[in-house]
Amino acid sequence: MTESQFDTKRLNTHDQIREKYQKRLESALDKRLPGKDVSPENLHRALRYACLGGGKRLRAMLVYVVGEEMGAALNILDVPACAVELIHAYSLVHDDLPCMDDDTLRRGQPTCHVAFGEATALLAGDAAQTLAFELLARDSALDVSSEQKIEMIGVLSEATGTRGMAGGQSLDMDATNQQLSQEALTTLHRMKTGALIKASCLLGGLAAPSVSTDQLELLKNYGNALGLAFQVKDDILDVTANTETLGKTAGADEKMKKSTYVTIMGLEAARQTCADLCAEAVESARLLGDNRGMLASLAQFAGNRSF
Repeated sequence: MTESQFDTKRLNTHDQIREKYQKRLESALDKRLPGKDVSPENLHRALRYACLGGGKRLRAMLVYVVGEEMGAALNILDVPACAVELIHAYSLVHDDLPCMDDDTLRRGQPTCHVAFGEATALLAGDAAQTLAFELLARDSALDVSSEQKIEMIGVLSEATGTRGMAGGQSLDMDATNQQLSQEALTTLHRMKTGALIKASCLLGGLAAPSVSTDQLELLKNYGNALGLAFQVKDDILDVTANTETLGKTAGADEKMKKSTYVTIMGLEAARQTCADLCAEAVESARLLGDNRGMLASLAQFAGNRSF
């Protein structure tokens, strides 16, 4: 078998594994979300609309891949995987609101506030966020120690709050019509995008029967590099891809007059930065014992994706 044939076979295998995790996550979320006919019906329909039926599911896949690599059972990993996707869904619903980024398209469909109205969308985001923490605290499938649950809740809380996504979104709003330095932009995106990706890696590790301090440090390094690479690629796609491919409005950053890696560095330098960050993530995966495995594949996907 030639090297190119091996790479193609490996890619196909990883695509199948990604599809397996995506399907598993969709099923696990569907079971844990209130039914659309449960009162208050309109709110629950909006919540399901925001959380089900699409997306890359990168954060959930990181929980599954890291956790399985370290010996955690899939039924246990369902819970933190659902929790990070609920937090991600909440952040997207709120970021799309007219008072934030004012986007009308998400995953190829009308954004939640367009479909259900601003007030219901706001409440759906709130409900997704609180359900995430309820699952970590009470879901019976999360068969780990109380200490592990507390640590998971702490990790996800930090990634969601002022030192994570909420703080990053605040910095992003403040940066409208301003030209940020590369250092300031990196800080913003490590909080807004990178914090939850890093938390997903840590949650997978914390769900395992045992994880060392050194392993957690490598997972942090991997998550930091992957999270920033993911954002740099988003900036690149915002100017190189079309709305149909992205499933959201292309050129939104330029419309909002936001600083991006492309506006600061130029397109080719941004591409090189993305490649360097992906390579850094792959190296952390190698040190974790996953040289040719799914963690490396996900890092490569983050840099090579078209949507």
